Amino acid sequence: MFGFKKDKPPAAPPPAPPAEEPVSLFTRLRAKLNRGDSWLTYDLANLIPGGKIDENVLDELEMRLITADVGVDTSERILSALRKKAARHELDDLDALLEALREQLMDIVRPVQGQMVIDSKYIPFVVLVVGVNGAGKTTTIGKLARIIKAADMKVMLAAGDTFRAAAVEQLQVWGQRNDVPVIAQATGADPAAVAFDALQSAQARKFDVLIADTAGRLHTQSNLMDELKKVKRVMGRLDPSAPHEVLLVLDASQGQNALQQAKLFHEALGVTGVVLTKLDGTAKGGIVFAIANELKLPIRYLGVGETVEDFVGFEAESFVDALLKRD
Repeated sequence: MFGFKKDKPPAAPPPAPPAEEPVSLFTRLRAKLNRGDSWLTYDLANLIPGGKIDENVLDELEMRLITADVGVDTSERILSALRKKAARHELDDLDALLEALREQLMDIVRPVQGQMVIDSKYIPFVVLVVGVNGAGKTTTIGKLARIIKAADMKVMLAAGDTFRAAAVEQLQVWGQRNDVPVIAQATGADPAAVAFDALQSAQARKFDVLIADTAGRLHTQSNLMDELKKVKRVMGRLDPSAPHEVLLVLDASQGQNALQQAKLFHEALGVTGVVLTKLDGTAKGGIVFAIANELKLPIRYLGVGETVEDFVGFEAESFVDALLKRD
């Protein structure tokens, strides 16, 4: 459910009393994503004169995609395919249009559905978490740590956002809540030094996973990227293969700004996976398709609420069907 797996089976858990059936991702998304009618298909039937799909209907659909942060290029890709079907008289009614739209959306996001694989040959497996302030990095780290620990692995956290005291304190709270150690230094310390110390400690203590937080201030983008490159480089001195996952956390409500952030971080660091947070707020979810189409980056997790249960692995089919509000 969480989009997470390990290459060796965890130890068998002790017997537990029967639990309630977990809520499916589809059900959770339907309840949280853009509460109410689908922004994409709501009232679309009223735009179809005589039940026929014409250019005006397709233009309206394209505008809804663009204004929902799908982006111009990705929207054009979708509508180009739909217009070809319409020209071949394959879109006879609303159901045919919605099925063709679903097919196009699935074609875009299906290739980027991928679990984060923790390879046990690395001790520890290092996850570097990056993103701008306010995107939800620290909360993502806390929730991810709980999931990994539940898979019977030892997790350590590194408080690398040393320029924001609240970030260190927040991560330490998550560490206490999850009963996992947090390596931290004083506010203003060199983030690379924190990462180095944490990796050295995790190696010596044989931890399975190290999750490192980083700064996210964008007062000057070049300074931030240089700092993150240094963190990555310093980790490489202890383990040339580290970090093994560069996880980018994006605020989905930022829309096209999130896409630009993704491009910037990917060019600088080589992002290997994306987490999209705050999909339960004002976000329409269209940015998922823009990132998938333009950057081809694996989407690992979605944040659709405040609780740990609201941090879910990305499943393309469930996401598309919830977005279209179709069973």
